[in-house]
Amino acid sequence: MRPKNRKRDKTIIASRLIRRPIQRFFPIFLLPTFAAFCIGFVIPFFWGMYLSFCRFTTTSNARWVGFENYFKAFNDPGFVHAFVYTALFAVTSLIVINVLAFAVAYALTRGIRGSNLFRTVFFMPNLIGGIVLGYIWSMIFDGILSRYGTSIVLSSTYGYWGLIILMSWQQIGYMMIIYIAGLQSVPEELIEAGKIDGANGWQSLWRITIPSVMPSITICSFLTLTNSFKLFDQNLVLNGGQPFVFQPDGSIIKTTEMLALNIYNTFYQNANSRGVGQAKAVLFFLLVAAIAIIQLRSTSRKEVQR
Repeated sequence: MRPKNRKRDKTIIASRLIRRPIQRFFPIFLLPTFAAFCIGFVIPFFWGMYLSFCRFTTTSNARWVGFENYFKAFNDPGFVHAFVYTALFAVTSLIVINVLAFAVAYALTRGIRGSNLFRTVFFMPNLIGGIVLGYIWSMIFDGILSRYGTSIVLSSTYGYWGLIILMSWQQIGYMMIIYIAGLQSVPEELIEAGKIDGANGWQSLWRITIPSVMPSITICSFLTLTNSFKLFDQNLVLNGGQPFVFQPDGSIIKTTEMLALNIYNTFYQNANSRGVGQAKAVLFFLLVAAIAIIQLRSTSRKEVQR
C-alpha cells in the first residue's frame, strides 16, 4: 500500500507543478484573444448602438438625434414588409429543412449500401458560398421559367419558393450530419426494449428515437432559424428583392426583400438614411437574439421533460 501512496503523492505534486504556471500566467495567454474580441466585436457593437441614435454620412460627423431613426424604421413600410416576409420564410424553411434533413439522416442510418458516399454528396452543397449558389440557381430557375414567359425576378411567388429551394439545398446536408450524430447515439437497448414491448417501427420512431435526438433537434432548429433570418447574399444575388410594388405615396416595396437586404439597401442607397439603416440593424440584432433565446429555451425544456 505504501508504494501506491507514494505514486499518488508524486502525481498530485506533478499536477500542482503543472497548474501553478498556468494559473499564474494565464492572463498573458488570454490577453491577445480578449483584445481581439474587444477590438473586433465589443467596441464596434457599442459604437454601432450609439450611431443608431445619430444622423451621419460618415462616423466622424455623427450628430445625436435620439429615437428619430427608430421612429423612421418602424414607419418604413418596406421594413415592416421585410420583417413579415422574413418571418414567413424562416418558419417555412425551419419545417422543410429539418423534416427533410431528419428523413435523410434516418434513411442513411438504416445500414443501406453506399451511405458514406451519400453523406458526402448531401453535405457538399454546404461548402459552396452563398453568392455562387445564388448565381447558379438563378440560371437554373430562369432556364426553367423562361419556357413559361416569366423569370425568378418577375414573380414574388417564384422568388419566395426559389429562396426556399436554394436554402434547403444548401442547409439540408449540414443538418443531416448533426441528425446522424444524434441517431447514432440512441441506445440500442431502448430500441430492443420497445420491440419487446410490441412497438412497431412508427411507434419506435415517435416514442423512442425522436425524444432521444432532441438535443440534435434543438441545435438544428437554432441554426435554421438564425440562418434564415440572417439570409443576405442568396437573396441579393437570386432576385435582389424584386419584383417591386409602387405605393400610392410614391414609396417602393420590394416584395422578396428580406431583413438583412433591407438594412443593406437602406444604409447604402441613400447616405442621408444611414442612421435609419443602423437603427434597423440594432432592431434586427435584438429580434434574432430574442427568437434564438426563446427557441433554445422551449426545445431545451422538452429535452429535460423527455
